[in-house]
Amino acid sequence: MLSQISNCVGDRANLNALVGLAQESRLAIFRLLVEQGPNGLAAGTIAERLEIVNATLSFHLKELTRAGLVIPNQSGSFIYYSANYATMNALISYLTENCCQDSKCKVSGPVIKHRRNAA
Repeated sequence: MLSQISNCVGDRANLNALVGLAQESRLAIFRLLVEQGPNGLAAGTIAERLEIVNATLSFHLKELTRAGLVIPNQSGSFIYYSANYATMNALISYLTENCCQDSKCKVSGPVIKHRRNAA
């Protein structure tokens, strides 16, 4: 019974994360923050880069925070947002944990692009 409750709680968290990403602007925000790294970006910078009005951005950041996908960090008068990599990795793990159990798996790992840093 306890494992069923634990699975239900895990399922709910994963569903919340998927719902959080199931909107074009929120997905774009999350991808930008993942690309940015653990230091994140100020809300104003996110708005500028994605050309999102501040009020709309605020709504989407609230939803992403509620879903556990981003972490806000107040620094002076600015709020910096960063991707919650633990939630992202847990979601990826959840979605792939039963991959190809009934057959030979022909799925290779994700395609990883390596970027060169401009020197």
